[in-house]
Amino acid sequence: MRNFLPLTVVVSLGTLAACSKPAASTADSTAVAASTTASTTATASTTTASADLSTPAGKIKNAMSAAPDSVSSGATIMDWPATEGGKFVQLRAGKNGWVCYPSTPAASGAVGQDPMCLDAEFQKWAGAWMTKKTPRLTGVGVAYMLQGDRGASVTDPFATADTTKNSKDWVVAGPHIMVTTPNTAALNSLPGAPSGGIPWVMWKGTPYAHIMVPVKG
Repeated sequence: MRNFLPLTVVVSLGTLAACSKPAASTADSTAVAASTTASTTATASTTTASADLSTPAGKIKNAMSAAPDSVSSGATIMDWPATEGGKFVQLRAGKNGWVCYPSTPAASGAVGQDPMCLDAEFQKWAGAWMTKKTPRLTGVGVAYMLQGDRGASVTDPFATADTTKNSKDWVVAGPHIMVTTPNTAALNSLPGAPSGGIPWVMWKGTPYAHIMVPVKG
């Protein structure tokens, strides 16, 4: 990510958008089928993640690749701020309550693509995370990252690769769905790190805890 973007956009959003230089990482690319409030028969959008990110049309295609066509085809598409403290830019209006973002500006190559699509509740969660406030959710939130992510600490919501001292704490996830809930304590029974492709909880024990559900790419 460009170094003029604020830290809250630079680090990962539940593995949503990590963007520092590569660190030793643990892959969680094992794909499994799992039942959640979101359909895990999710088939990635037919648009490509490798679209030209220098054009609005390319960014829209890239953003849509984060979720199934049934979600991304009617989603609002937003672009990242062009300058630090700048505003997100709407590339396309939507009609289904979902918002999709293209890969973060520094993302490139197979492991660098990290587009995302968020429902209304997960948008609340994201806004709270970006401002370091406690999420105030009224229901379950769901987000798609069917191209995977660029890596994040599994324990620290605001860590970057440069500050992660334990390499095993830094995980690059494959295609996945994220699920969050108003009652994060209810997630305590799930593991707090990737474990053989089963659902696990990122940032367990924090207000930003959410389930990571690996899915087939």
